[in-house]
Amino acid sequence: MSDEARRLEAAKFAVVEASTVCRAVQRELERVRSITKDDKSPVTVADFASQAVVARALVEQLGTVTLVAEEDSAELRRQVAAGDSSVLDEIVRAVHLVWPDATPDEVLEMIDVGAGEPASDTMHGFWTLDPIDGTKGFLRGQQYAVSLAWIEAGTPVLGVLGCPNLSRDFSAPLDQADEHGTLYYAAASEGVCEMVCDDPEAEASKLMRLTSAEGEGIRMCESVEAAHTSHSIAGQILEKLGEPAEPARLDSQAKYAVVARGQADLYLRLPTPGKPYIEKIWDHAAGAAIASEAGCAVSDIFGETLDFSHGRGLEKNKGVVVGPPELHGKAIGAIRELGIGRE
Repeated sequence: MSDEARRLEAAKFAVVEASTVCRAVQRELERVRSITKDDKSPVTVADFASQAVVARALVEQLGTVTLVAEEDSAELRRQVAAGDSSVLDEIVRAVHLVWPDATPDEVLEMIDVGAGEPASDTMHGFWTLDPIDGTKGFLRGQQYAVSLAWIEAGTPVLGVLGCPNLSRDFSAPLDQADEHGTLYYAAASEGVCEMVCDDPEAEASKLMRLTSAEGEGIRMCESVEAAHTSHSIAGQILEKLGEPAEPARLDSQAKYAVVARGQADLYLRLPTPGKPYIEKIWDHAAGAAIASEAGCAVSDIFGETLDFSHGRGLEKNKGVVVGPPELHGKAIGAIRELGIGRE
């Protein structure tokens, strides 16, 4: 088996296991809250448990890895030293679903595997992980994603996106959790495959992107709540592109999957005036790989390719635009005409 194939198999396995853990924690939101006395603690538990599970799977199957992830164990260790192990106990409990004999120390050790530094040269690749992308969606019992990507020379060449609540049925409501979820994976020049998210042995199928029928209007994919993007500016862009359809509203990199499969036409992540923000690599790497392999164009708001070679942030880019090439080009033109991002 080639190195590329080994990485893909390890990544798929890791994301399926992490998705299993996250689904279990999401089903027990109130119990976790009552034990840890913190309304946001369930997503904290799922975040850390997901990262530990992914790191362990990669290390076991690939050996030493460089993993650039969102979390580290410093705060957990501080809590334990202060006599409060409630959060760590819940993390270990969640991890035990797929790693039954894990000890607290082993879980902390695996979490810290994610403290790797992005490769500063073009000769070495590295992994980047968002263990739970879409924390608000997770806490609402709606959409979130486990996002894992392998980056070489500043480009995500392998992406695995676990969407534990996303149905493969386009008619299913996006604000309701699916029983099985969907996992998408892509490797450079090999297209995108999809499979159910809760079974590592499930059969995968090639993703065939659907296209909108003429006259249907442009369906944009946007977050449920405006946070790092501006819904009002997005509306101005849509006015220049044509008749808008009802937007697809959901959280996380699941938006990349929804555009990649043709359920929505366009994803815009636009800078909010007066609120400078540098996108993190783990928030876009896997989604960008999957959308690109599905035939979509992925760039920043100026039409520049997303450059993942500048550390933990997309320092050289501003915002994100994702869509089929013709519509993507029109969106970039509308952004330029409106002067967005030039302030």
